[in-house]
Amino acid sequence: MKLILTADVANLGGPGDLVDVKDGYGRNFLLPRGLAIVATRGAMKQVETIRRTQEGKRIRDLDHAREVAGEIQGLGKVTVAAKAAGEGGRLFGSISPADIVSAVKSAGGPNLDKRLVEIAGHIKTTGSHSVHVRLHPDVRVELPLAVQGT
Repeated sequence: MKLILTADVANLGGPGDLVDVKDGYGRNFLLPRGLAIVATRGAMKQVETIRRTQEGKRIRDLDHAREVAGEIQGLGKVTVAAKAAGEGGRLFGSISPADIVSAVKSAGGPNLDKRLVEIAGHIKTTGSHSVHVRLHPDVRVELPLAVQGT
């Protein structure tokens, strides 16, 4: 089965790579998780768009990771707006890494990949929380959050 990868897959390739995998691996793992799309003529035209999108989020090397870490630390406390909160500040649902990434971007921070955000447990209450962003094996940044219910 010929597929075009849309994200980094260990031991297989990076975004925009054309790979040939066994049918079961592609159909049962890569496609349902959104890690790849079927290689068609139309999809081949989208390869460059996929590569440009992923390149904007990619951390290139240790120096670039340190630069991005400085940008994140310069933001200070990032405010995340939760959909709704009940009595005592308890949220209906929880804060996801995608919510945190969009809050960082709206606060003027860098465009991050949601897989870089590490949350210890679930964030299910309003108030102050802290998460970690793993930019590189040697660079890890603590990001303070202020969760507000609407």
